Amino acid sequence: MRNITLKDLNVKIFADGADIEEMKKEYAKGYVSGFTTNPTLMKKAGVMNYTDFAKEAVRAVPGLPLSFEVFADDFEKMEKEADILASMGDNVYVKIPITNSKGDSSIPLIYRLSRRGMKLNVTAVFTLEQVSRAVEAFQDGTDNIVSVFAGRIMDAGVDAEPLMRAALTFCVEKPGTKLLWASCREVFNIVQADRCGVDIITVTNDILNKLPCLGKELTLFSMETVQMFVRDGASLGYSVMDMTTEKNWY
Repeated sequence: MRNITLKDLNVKIFADGADIEEMKKEYAKGYVSGFTTNPTLMKKAGVMNYTDFAKEAVRAVPGLPLSFEVFADDFEKMEKEADILASMGDNVYVKIPITNSKGDSSIPLIYRLSRRGMKLNVTAVFTLEQVSRAVEAFQDGTDNIVSVFAGRIMDAGVDAEPLMRAALTFCVEKPGTKLLWASCREVFNIVQADRCGVDIITVTNDILNKLPCLGKELTLFSMETVQMFVRDGASLGYSVMDMTTEKNWY
């Protein structure tokens, strides 16, 4: 059976990170269709000023969808932050978590922002009920993303594929709404997202760097792996033959 290659996939790949230089590199490669970030990724990248970061990111990836997340935990401040982030550019989607940290629903806020024509990316979604309510809150004719954290769902021992297929049935009911597979853990998740019919998958830089492996012939991959072991073993400067007496094993 022929291995799947990047050209065979319909799912769009969004780069997930907050390192401006890495964003520029992925943008230049041409196969990334958008970019997302979040507070955790910004902390990891050492971002010190959100405004400066956002302005630089908009300049770095012109013309592609770019998601920025609110930081606030109360809905009044979230709305003010959403206004600021949305003003950064026409390609900006504002990420609103489906609940705040206390578990209070963000649906009323999503409803208000959507009716102002704001592009939204509803994030930290885990259940079909959350998907349904988010889609229902979107204003007709607006562009939106629903980010379902499939990777974390599978961390809980739950098969995410049936859930994503079901989530897609809600999203297609509202034109302009895209379903996103979030928290990608490995290259195969891209294949899974594609066969589920998901619109977008977010992929971190470490997994993006593995994309050349997609579709690689497995016998060749096997040999390359052995070659790696040989190189690394030689770099250690010793061999099993150095163990000349049994006392070395005690």
